[in-house]
Amino acid sequence: MPVGKKYAVKVMGIINTSPESFYKGSVKTDKQEIAATAKQMQEDGAHIIDIGGMSTAPYVETVPVSIEEEIRRVTDAIKTVRSVCDLPISADTPRAAVAKEAIAAGADAINDVTGLKYDSEMAGIAAKAGVAMIIGAYSKASAMGRIVSTLDALKKSIRLAGAAGIKDTIIDPSIGFFRHEGKNPFFTKMTDMPWYTRDIEILYNLHKLTILKKPICISVSRKSFLGHLLNLNAAQDRLIPSIVCETIAALNGANIIRTHNVRETVQAVTLLQLLRA
Repeated sequence: MPVGKKYAVKVMGIINTSPESFYKGSVKTDKQEIAATAKQMQEDGAHIIDIGGMSTAPYVETVPVSIEEEIRRVTDAIKTVRSVCDLPISADTPRAAVAKEAIAAGADAINDVTGLKYDSEMAGIAAKAGVAMIIGAYSKASAMGRIVSTLDALKKSIRLAGAAGIKDTIIDPSIGFFRHEGKNPFFTKMTDMPWYTRDIEILYNLHKLTILKKPICISVSRKSFLGHLLNLNAAQDRLIPSIVCETIAALNGANIIRTHNVRETVQAVTLLQLLRA
């Protein structure tokens, strides 16, 4: 899908209120810090702000976050962001109880990395509230890393969303969430190829997801496959590879770029769209 056709390319800025998140530069726990970050993201050209209260990265060793703590983190942040900027807000959570409270606090969308498959109550809560739903590619059973498995996982989630009555659905191929093993239940077990090969293949074949006729959200910012491929162990060293992959994603059909690097990503996407206008 050509850039700018049917769905404009939007930039989603990430605010993590979870100290356990893999990229410490995205972690904001103080209300003043959250407010300042949201205001800066809006000034830098973000279209959406995504707020998370629990790390779901499969490889991160963390103490499990209680539902009560995740709710506190997410709702406090949503209220703070809502008070200082007027951008739409998505809440990044696979847990229905958290989603319900996030919506009550002012979230416009729910970003579920498990595509409505972890918590059976998620679809109903989103449908009742009438919010948009970002559904990640996810399977409770083992799956292959190929694009065909990603398409199959997303189709099943789209059917779940449709059956529940969710009207606004966005798909995410879940870069980084297909692994041989993980430390939480929010990843898909994969055995047919190295995880970093799967991530590269999905990015390369992203255009094939347009067959699902849904806006595509992609999150590659600072992720571990970049670190593995380029021997960049520290997430703070992965800015340039992140921007390159985000640009490729936009060229290959992504409509929303979820990123830690709002200013740089907005510049890249803006220039890309100007050059391809």
